Amino acid sequence: MNPKLDVLTPHNSQLIFIDHQPQMAFGVQSIDRQVLKNNTVALAKAAKAFNIPTVITTVETQAFSGHTYPELLDVFPGQKVLERSSMNSWDDQKVRDALKANGRKKVIVAGLWTEVCNNSFALCAMAEGDYEIYMVADASGGTSKEAHDYAMQRMIQAGVVPVTWQQVMLEWQRDWAHRETYDAVMAIVREHSGAYGMGVDYAYTMVHKAAERTTGEHEVLAPVPAR
Repeated sequence: MNPKLDVLTPHNSQLIFIDHQPQMAFGVQSIDRQVLKNNTVALAKAAKAFNIPTVITTVETQAFSGHTYPELLDVFPGQKVLERSSMNSWDDQKVRDALKANGRKKVIVAGLWTEVCNNSFALCAMAEGDYEIYMVADASGGTSKEAHDYAMQRMIQAGVVPVTWQQVMLEWQRDWAHRETYDAVMAIVREHSGAYGMGVDYAYTMVHKAAERTTGEHEVLAPVPAR
């Protein structure tokens, strides 16, 4: 059987975030950086909703890269951040140990930069760790569109599976009858999924007459024709 024919489930996959740090993000030119952060945080929230084992690793935090996005860290309060010196996360024993401890061969990867830290980790994790790698293209970024695209192509040729954050989340959900995660998924969609989320908000409020998704009251004043 080809393991790549298996869909991602909350029970067969784990997730690693690599170097979502400001100095790394400054160099990203392949995707709008605010969109990149939105997608990264959305993926993290999805992982939290489905109890996906998650690793967060950083490089040269104090000397160069700065601290991980606070919005990402706040999704996982108390989470240990695995600091490295190597650009390749596979070179750090803490990372290898964390992945092994999670006990799942399907590793979903999001990180900066695609052509450096993501690429080297993916190739080594497959070659030396016998992991299956799923690269989240829209929660990763490269120093140019070409750098990102050709790195993705190189990894795909080596056996990496390209995915997007929303694809991963909805693959975990699979069936809207899974009510235990339905509300959490819809909350993520409404906040992070752009036009899809706006459509969900519209359907909730205008069709199903749910309350608006606001944190306070907002009085609406009726039209008054000017005299």
